[in-house]
Amino acid sequence: MRDLNKYKGVIPAFYACYDENGEISPDRVRALTQFHIEKGVKGVYVNGSSGECIYQSVEDRKVVLENVMAVGKGKLTVIAHVACNNTRDSIELAKHAESLGVDAIAAIPPIYFKLPEYAIAAYWNSISNAAPNTDFIIYNIPQLAGVALTQNLYAEMRKNPRVIGVKNSSMPVQDIQLFCVDGGDDYIVFNGPDEQFLSGRVIGAEGGIGGTYGVMPELFLKLNDLIIENRIEEARRLQFDINEIIYKMCSCHGNMYGVIKEILRINENLDIGGVREPLVALVEEDIPVVQEAALMIKTAIKAYC
Repeated sequence: MRDLNKYKGVIPAFYACYDENGEISPDRVRALTQFHIEKGVKGVYVNGSSGECIYQSVEDRKVVLENVMAVGKGKLTVIAHVACNNTRDSIELAKHAESLGVDAIAAIPPIYFKLPEYAIAAYWNSISNAAPNTDFIIYNIPQLAGVALTQNLYAEMRKNPRVIGVKNSSMPVQDIQLFCVDGGDDYIVFNGPDEQFLSGRVIGAEGGIGGTYGVMPELFLKLNDLIIENRIEEARRLQFDINEIIYKMCSCHGNMYGVIKEILRINENLDIGGVREPLVALVEEDIPVVQEAALMIKTAIKAYC
C-alpha cells in the first residue's frame, strides 16, 4: 500500500495572483503561498479552477507553479493541475511540474468535444507518462467539463500505477462512495464541493480540495478536526455557517473569486489582485456584501476557533 498521508486533510485551491496590469505577480504568488503555510493547511492545489487556469497561458501557469514551489516545497503538499485542452500543452506542463518536484499532478478531461472514454484515458495516461515519477490525480468535475468519470473509466485508469485517486467535484455525494469502494485503501478521494465537505468526509473522502478554503482556512481546518474527533453535531453547525458564507459570496454581481480576493484584502491585508476577463470584476454595489461576508468569516472564526 502507498503512503497517502500527505494528501489527507485540507488542501485549498490556489487563487490566481495578478499585478495591477492583470499579469501574473510572482511576489503575490509567493505571499499567498506563505499565507497558506502560516495557516497550517496540508497543501495547495495549483492552477485549477480557482487559479483561473482556463484563462491563462502555459507560461503563466509555469510562473505560478515555480513561485509556489520556491516558497512551499517541503512545507506544503503541492498538487499541480496541468490539464489544457490539448495533449501537447498538458504534457509540457506535466514535465515542468515534475522538474520542480511537485507531489502530484492532476487533470480534468478534455472539454468541448465529447470524447469516448478510451480517448480520455489515453489523454490522461499521456500526461502521466510525461511525469513518470509523480503521482497522478483524476479531477472529476462533470458539471463544467461536460463529461463524468464513470466506474469503467476509473477502473481503466487504475491500471496506471501512478494514479492515486480522484478529486471529486461532482455534486452527488454518492459518487465519493463509489470511488472509495472501487479504489479501496490504496487510493484517496478528495471532496470537491465545499458546501458538502462534511458529507463527503463522512461518506469516505479522506481529504478535501476546495475553492473557498483559502479565504477561511481556519473554519475548514476546524471542520476537519471536528469530523476526526467524531463531534458531528458541532461539525454540522459549522458546515451550515460555512455554507451561509459561501451563499453570501456568490450573491454579488462580480465573480466569487473577485469577492474572495477582496475579503483577503479586508481580513488578511493580503492583496493578490482581481480576476481575469471574462470573469466579472466587482462593482460598487458589491462592496457592502463583500464586507458583510468578511465579517461573517471573522465572526465564525471567533465562535469556533
